[in-house]
Amino acid sequence: MRKLMFWLIVASVVLSAPAQAKLRVFACEPEWGSLLAELAGDAVGVDVATSALQDVHVVEARPSLIAKMRQADLLVCSGAQLEIGWLPQLLKQAGNPKVSSGPGNFMAASQVTTLEKPASVDRSAGDVHPDGNPHIQLDPYRVLAVAKALSTRLAEIDPANATLYQQRLTDFETRWQAAIKGWETRAAPLKGRAVVVHHSSWVYLLQWLGMHEIGSLEPKPGVPPTSAHLSSLIDVTRSGGAIAIISAAYQDTKPGAWLSERTGVPALVLPFTVGGDERSKDLFSLYDSTLDKLLGVLK
Repeated sequence: MRKLMFWLIVASVVLSAPAQAKLRVFACEPEWGSLLAELAGDAVGVDVATSALQDVHVVEARPSLIAKMRQADLLVCSGAQLEIGWLPQLLKQAGNPKVSSGPGNFMAASQVTTLEKPASVDRSAGDVHPDGNPHIQLDPYRVLAVAKALSTRLAEIDPANATLYQQRLTDFETRWQAAIKGWETRAAPLKGRAVVVHHSSWVYLLQWLGMHEIGSLEPKPGVPPTSAHLSSLIDVTRSGGAIAIISAAYQDTKPGAWLSERTGVPALVLPFTVGGDERSKDLFSLYDSTLDKLLGVLK
């Protein structure tokens, strides 16, 4: 009887003991939320602050975001001052020292070499990022470098799950490397092709694919298109052999459509990040959709 009572007490203690809380992660953009799902699965809880239909340069520090930031153990953002207009205020209002600096503060762009890093910053040149172009999510090699650094950071903050994070990274890397080979084979016809872009957010994709930009709908980065500037792009778009005028899902399609009507070059909306179209459910399908849409204009 005493032995039975002993085991009943042990069982009640075990059942009443609180389960280890999941690591809470605040991701600024959908691509990093998707990467966290690959690297951590159910071991972490992820709150994604923005969607593919939002301009992440301009986000309101809503009370719901402040509450999620207060609960976070890890902050994962693009960095390179992409979120400079709202993230510092959000961090200040949340008052969470775990993510304001140190291991709990992870910036993806800091893990790679950025492109278009200016020698000096002149605000008259538009929305120029001093730390380089932050839109690194459409270069699969940079994404892999970020994945490796992020997996290490997860293990540092949550050592109890370090083995899991390493296993999931190995699995992701295997599948990602295989996908890169397939993407590069399929994308071969795009090499050397030209495009007009809405905003300077496609540089990593274009460099990876061997494509090039011949014009931008924005007269300066972050400055809305004007009639005069769009008119100046008509001859450039025609003579430069552009295959498409590309924009992201969150951007106004009217400027691209205006230029398309006058040049015959198709206006193409690309997903840009996870959730940017019906097909882009994760990082893999984001790349699949992007390439299929670009290749589609060649048919």
